[in-house]
Amino acid sequence: MPNELKVVFGVEIDEINLAIINHLKDGRMPFKQIADSLALSEGTVRARVKKLKEEGILDITALVNPEALPDQSIVMVGVRLKDMDLVKKGEEFSQLRGVISVCVVTGRFDLILIVMLTKEFTMMKFYTEEVSRLENVSSVETFVVYKSFNLKVPLTLP
Repeated sequence: MPNELKVVFGVEIDEINLAIINHLKDGRMPFKQIADSLALSEGTVRARVKKLKEEGILDITALVNPEALPDQSIVMVGVRLKDMDLVKKGEEFSQLRGVISVCVVTGRFDLILIVMLTKEFTMMKFYTEEVSRLENVSSVETFVVYKSFNLKVPLTLP
């Protein structure tokens, strides 16, 4: 089944959508150039990109190496929950200040978070002002990132 389509958020991720996304890796290629290279009209590329963005499948954004950001650090947090409403709890964590990413995972944790901290927004503030507001959190374990490889994050100042 090489031509099987994957449907994500109600949008078919077909070979054309994947090719468009691949061309947008650097986020700067003009739609006209993408259209020419894929033998499509510029309007088709523009419409597909718009739909992918509206459905939350594609973001075109600048990402930075967190080590290059002064006075900021990244921590990963493993979270164990008291209940199994993993998706709902993941959505709640994703809205907390400093949270860049939340993943529902297998293993000893239910969720893994990537969190950006600063001199002013410390790990203590993250736990006491943010995580403490959520119910049904059994435990957390923090992993300070000393060095990362291939990690790029959006520039969000918590």
